[in-house]
Amino acid sequence: MKTLLATSILLASTSAFAHNASFSTDSCNVEIEGGISITNDSLTFSKDKKSLYKIENNELFVSDKKVQLTDSQRSLLTQYSTSIRAVVPEVKGVALDAMDLAVDGVNLAFNELLGEGNSVGRELTTELGKLRSEIQFKFDENKTISFDEDGFDGEEFFGEEFEQRIESLVETTITNSMGSLLIAVGQELLFSGGDPDAFEARMEKFGEQIEYEMESRGEQIEKRGEALCGSIANIDNIEELLKSSIDELSDTNFLTVKDKRSI
Repeated sequence: MKTLLATSILLASTSAFAHNASFSTDSCNVEIEGGISITNDSLTFSKDKKSLYKIENNELFVSDKKVQLTDSQRSLLTQYSTSIRAVVPEVKGVALDAMDLAVDGVNLAFNELLGEGNSVGRELTTELGKLRSEIQFKFDENKTISFDEDGFDGEEFFGEEFEQRIESLVETTITNSMGSLLIAVGQELLFSGGDPDAFEARMEKFGEQIEYEMESRGEQIEKRGEALCGSIANIDNIEELLKSSIDELSDTNFLTVKDKRSI
């Protein structure tokens, strides 16, 4: 019974987030080599924690030395820095939408089991809200944003570890609330005439309904994720033009998007 309840609720949260969060580098088939630090004034690229080059006030600095640029090179540099800055709010938007979808999903689940405004749903919504606030903080436009091969600020923020945190939150909430849930199960069994098979069938149907609603409502997020992948591929294209145009950048490679035809 506990497994059945957990499955239904997990479908509403982790599936909603993980399945629809198409912003991940895996879904875009992106390889990041090195790191980048983004401030209001500059973009600093590094490798093994060592600064390689910097774009500041539309000027290029390699090993702290200013590189003289032609008009066409400067235009490419502007496109590159502008495109990188533009992709940050795209990532933030998709991530927040996916979190909101997860919150809606768990509320659907607990409201079905325990009724509107139940304390279990409120508790889990609060905890998921804290994760949402972490995303907001990571992408605060007034702070330095840094990420590398390991993720944001050296953490795999949107990888398996993040999904596991959501799963752990849901599972812990279910475990701590088993008393309330079992009472709700008992009431539902009474409404089902005491037939456990009828209750199980109802729960399975409910799980299918949640999955359908999450997938249906997540289609727009997936489309935004695909557009984000296209933006990242565009950055890669500009980077390649920069490397072929500016000798000082010829041996650098911040990111690589594989199989761009699929994006």
